[in-house]
Amino acid sequence: MTARASATTTFAISAGVPATFDAAGYNALTYTAVGEVTGFGDFGAEWSVNSHMPVALRGTQKIKTGFDPGDMTLELALDTDDAGQVLMKSALASTSLFAFRIVTTVGPLDKYYFQGFVKSWKVKVGDKSATTTASAAIAITTSITDVAIVEVLG
Repeated sequence: MTARASATTTFAISAGVPATFDAAGYNALTYTAVGEVTGFGDFGAEWSVNSHMPVALRGTQKIKTGFDPGDMTLELALDTDDAGQVLMKSALASTSLFAFRIVTTVGPLDKYYFQGFVKSWKVKVGDKSATTTASAAIAITTSITDVAIVEVLG
């Protein structure tokens, strides 16, 4: 695999969550594209590690325990008429889970699906030369079957 550009990658939100937490379940949903995304934060699980230090050993043994599927922050040019941004703001006011989809289109068509909730939406009005922007933080959560991010690699 070679390096690839992020150009033309898309982000979308669905007002529902899948019936099954796999590619088929997520594909069955209807998504609304979120426009004007200028940057994606990193996303992915991070494991917690416990240390075990038996007196008989000098070293520390580490044990992988549970994982946190993490958060993701989007950077956007603010467009208050964009249907995806409007849905993101609605999701901020809701306690319901939403489904999200990222699709990379340069090179192999890779899709990343996850569920979570929008935990922040912040607007930034800069100086007279700046573009008005927004940032949205999404808390990614696991499903009831312990599935976090579903990758469908092209």
